[in-house]
Amino acid sequence: MYASREDIGYDFGDDSKVGSKPVKPNPNIDGGWAWMIVLSSFLVHILIMGSQMALGILNMEWLEEFNQSRGLTAWVSSLSMGITLIVGPFIGLFISMCGCRTTAITGGILNALGWILSAYASNVHYLFLTFGVTAGIGSGMVYLPAVVMVGQYFQKRRALAQGLSTTGTGFGAFLMTALLKYLCTEFGWRNAMFIQGAISLNLCVCGALMRPLSPKDLCEKYVVRSDSEENRAKALSHSAETIKSNGVLSEEPEKKEEAANEEVLGSVQHIEIGGKSGSGRNMYGLRILKTVSQLTVTVRKGFALWYSSYFGAASLFTNRVFVAFIIWALFAYSSFVIPFIHLPEIVKQYNLSRQDNVFPLTSIIAIVHIFGKVILGVISDLPCISTWNVFLMANFTLVTCILTLPLMQTYVGLAVVCALIGFSSGYFSLMPVVTEDLVGTKHLANAYGIIICANGISALFGPPFAGWIYDITQKYDFSFYIAGLLYMVGIIFLLIQPCIQKKQPREKSTEEAQV
Repeated sequence: MYASREDIGYDFGDDSKVGSKPVKPNPNIDGGWAWMIVLSSFLVHILIMGSQMALGILNMEWLEEFNQSRGLTAWVSSLSMGITLIVGPFIGLFISMCGCRTTAITGGILNALGWILSAYASNVHYLFLTFGVTAGIGSGMVYLPAVVMVGQYFQKRRALAQGLSTTGTGFGAFLMTALLKYLCTEFGWRNAMFIQGAISLNLCVCGALMRPLSPKDLCEKYVVRSDSEENRAKALSHSAETIKSNGVLSEEPEKKEEAANEEVLGSVQHIEIGGKSGSGRNMYGLRILKTVSQLTVTVRKGFALWYSSYFGAASLFTNRVFVAFIIWALFAYSSFVIPFIHLPEIVKQYNLSRQDNVFPLTSIIAIVHIFGKVILGVISDLPCISTWNVFLMANFTLVTCILTLPLMQTYVGLAVVCALIGFSSGYFSLMPVVTEDLVGTKHLANAYGIIICANGISALFGPPFAGWIYDITQKYDFSFYIAGLLYMVGIIFLLIQPCIQKKQPREKSTEEAQV
């Protein structure tokens, strides 16, 4: 059912040619420092995604403090979640130019600043700017590098590695819900946000752990991937013309550009050597010139890769399955976010606060979510199992739970549905794996940036929409029904496109045979 990027003719030029000599794999690929990257990504998910999943606690505090409508107040949480993901394509540009480590450290500082400034909010609109925009952008600058680095460091156990790292969302939702409840009770919501801002500075430490792989290491990874998958080599040699028509990145212009850049840097170095023999007064200016030249080269190369991924001949949007993936992402994420934001209100509406205080429904989702990510990751790494099929089955289960949740009005019924939501939403750990299968490791940052941007749009409008529907009907039922139906539309796109993509080459080959 799943058409990989080789099946549909998309290579994007990121796989190296399989050489005749065996290449010794880097010990850090699938081992060594790779597990430190998993730890770093795990902590990032706790501090960012876990905190966002616990915003239902702060949402209730803001409702009482500012006396605004549920729809307007929900925009604070939605902006934070949405902007974290929407900025993905632009964060891809930062990663191309500065690398994952620098981007993540900068984002950690910005995220902490957003939390701290929000402690002094005088109205909801102030929170839009400080918490929604500032903290949201900072979160995005840390979240995307955390996902991309795991994809770079793992090949054989990608699904398991992504599953382990993203379980931080579940742990974080459980821990942060309890922490924010305690902090709000003991110190008030303002001091709670100030303390959370100080905790968020640990994101800078997580970013420092993101040691980049050298280009040589990445090449070795591509060669190992090609050696381990014979059908990939066959797909690559199938038709050179087909690959060109689908928009492979041209390597010759890149080589020419690199040669020109090296020539510029070489001339600067030559002038610097001459300056040493002549006069020492110009040395400081020459060093500045050399630094500026190196920075310019880095920015140009990063921007060229980012631009070609979106608008060039090798645009990611020429991959129809990837486009269907984007459409699915536009509808999917809100169905997962809405329960986290509005479940505390639903529990209060059904007079179930006493049971929920003993074991919150959001904590049930968070705990089972942890096991769901790991189990689905392990299953997807099995050689006889298709990652795509596991991904689709989890989506079907989740959309069924979203449509069923409004029918449950007892704590036990809600707890069962929330547990299924937590397990099936474990497919989030498979999203980077599916994306990498479609576009390759080289374009993973930009491609996954687009996917989480679509998720961000979904998260941005989902909770306010649910709050707006409640303000009209005084019920959350229609919010879940509409979100579930839109989610189903996205799943249908995922089912249709691979079938169309497989059918087209067959029709084309039949026409050529007739000619």
